[in-house]
Amino acid sequence: MAASRTFISSNLFIFFLVMATTNGQAPAPAPSGPTNITAVLEKAGQFTMFIRLLKSTQAADQINTQINSSSSQGLTVFAPTDNAFSSLKSGTLNSLSDQQKVQLVQFHVLPTLLTMPQFQTVSNPLRTQAGDGQNGKFPLNITSSGNQVNITTGVVSATVANSVYSDKQLAVYQVDQVLLPLAMFGSSSAPAPAPEKGGSVTTGSASGSDGGGDSTDSSDAERFGFGLIATVAAIAASSSLWI
Repeated sequence: MAASRTFISSNLFIFFLVMATTNGQAPAPAPSGPTNITAVLEKAGQFTMFIRLLKSTQAADQINTQINSSSSQGLTVFAPTDNAFSSLKSGTLNSLSDQQKVQLVQFHVLPTLLTMPQFQTVSNPLRTQAGDGQNGKFPLNITSSGNQVNITTGVVSATVANSVYSDKQLAVYQVDQVLLPLAMFGSSSAPAPAPEKGGSVTTGSASGSDGGGDSTDSSDAERFGFGLIATVAAIAASSSLWI
């Protein structure tokens, strides 16, 4: 019995020693994963259509690579809600080529990180991942008044509803409209193109009418000249007869 009690006591001592040692160690911290745009949007909800576009165009992979790069200046993403996509004309997305779908997604991404206060000091038009707004094809203009931020593309006007996510690499803002670029969707409100150099033809044709008048005047002058010569000749002939 004594040996049995000694054995049990020894086992209990070892057990409590192991437990004390285990409890004394701090748990290893969970690895912090890289920022993921689709994970951010999935957690926020109501961005199913935009997530599909991000994945199908592989823009999600490009965004994740950029924001997790050590040389990245961060990115700003304007995320349209599912309601925003529902308000599009039927067949809008299906009418786009694969390249146009990529450009559409890229048009919602700025190559720099912008906080809400910075919207008040940006220089328009903003450059997007789709291209430079200076050439008029992908203009993106932002105006800010107090807490309200508005975005215009030359085709649609959208409002930044709220901030979905923000860290040192990525800022995601909810917008109530799909941002449609001018290059793909045009705009009835766009300014009329400047007249081409050949436009002077119209002025020329009008001048041509005047030129026609000049020709008529010239013909009349010629007829008058011939008549005058004929008259002089007749007088000279008559004079010679009298002589």
